[in-house]
Amino acid sequence: MSFTPASAKIALCLVVPVSATGGRALPNRPDLFTRWLLLPSPDTTEFMKESDHENQYAPLSYYGARRVVWLVFLLIIIWLVLRSLQPVILLFALVFLLAMVLNPIVVWLHKHHVPRFVSVILLILVLVAVTTTILVFAIPPLARQSQELMHSAPSVWEGIRTRIESLTQNYPAVRDALPRTDEMAGKVGAAAGTIGNILLRSTIGLVGGVASAVFVILLLVFVLANPRPLVTAYLALAPDRYREQAHRTLARLMRQMTAWARGVAINGVITGLSIGALLWLIGVQPALIFGVFAFLGEFLPNIGAFLVSIPILLVALSLGATKFWLALGVIVLVYQVELNVLVPGVLGKEMRLHPVNILFFTLATATMFGLLGVFLAVPAAALVQIVIDEFYLQPRKPDYASLDREAAELVEGKK
Repeated sequence: MSFTPASAKIALCLVVPVSATGGRALPNRPDLFTRWLLLPSPDTTEFMKESDHENQYAPLSYYGARRVVWLVFLLIIIWLVLRSLQPVILLFALVFLLAMVLNPIVVWLHKHHVPRFVSVILLILVLVAVTTTILVFAIPPLARQSQELMHSAPSVWEGIRTRIESLTQNYPAVRDALPRTDEMAGKVGAAAGTIGNILLRSTIGLVGGVASAVFVILLLVFVLANPRPLVTAYLALAPDRYREQAHRTLARLMRQMTAWARGVAINGVITGLSIGALLWLIGVQPALIFGVFAFLGEFLPNIGAFLVSIPILLVALSLGATKFWLALGVIVLVYQVELNVLVPGVLGKEMRLHPVNILFFTLATATMFGLLGVFLAVPAAALVQIVIDEFYLQPRKPDYASLDREAAELVEGKK
């Protein structure tokens, strides 16, 4: 049996309280001996710390329950604020995202002896010129082809129905389950009205016209011209022990958003032009609309190609089996070239998001912010993934090889 300083103090406390002279108690004064008894030993201090630590983080403890309640309360407050300030948050989120993407261009101009404010003004003027050109020359044919597509939707569906019926002669239940042409026309009209209302609410109602557009431009100029105070405030809000993680989070998010915007610009233009031109060659119209769809599909990596392919193949199927297979060949060819040539060269390894994550954030941002919220799906997914990695996964240093083997065993049903 071994004695520690703590056990020695306990033994002395049991023996010393009674004096040898008459059984009287020792005088209650802070002499050296009592001071030594009152001072905690290293073992006692360590035991007290361990006990407090266990009680503090024990399951169902008061401290743990209080933390859970405060966390739930904080999440409710954040949700209420987001719901009440949806248009403002969407506006600022899009501006900050655009500023994050354009900042490398401003930095490059500044390195070439162009003042930062002048660089920002030149860049804004270029963006306004490009946007005006698109509105003047691209919107009219797009609107015309969209209207033609809506008017031809019943005939397109009738063609699809006829070909499906020819393939399901032996399955009357499947043939009867298909909607009729008049029902399809009503659904298309209702869908067109719904889409029009969404577009109207997400653009005119949300942005608010010319005044809001001017506000967006001014906000973008202010953010790009002097972003240092904003970054300083962001880093100052992070606690000292999390300052490094906060720095890496912002740096990684800026790199990923720059790579994502570069991929949308380069891959989107190449893919959109390729699909539009090839569909026009094989006679699948409206080719211009489908090219724009292909460009917008680049905002959603991995799932954008699948979403774009659906309307193209449906229209091609209504034109005949030959058009369908030709359109399918065009889609496979273009997206295989993009996947094996453009994506590795443009995006590299910056964007590694699972399709399930992108789908979840696409639905979440669209539900919260409307149609324009879809443009925030990839940034939101990337931000959440980076924050989890920096603040939770990296400090724990998980063994990913072992976890991958364990996951493979679970998926394959070995254990």
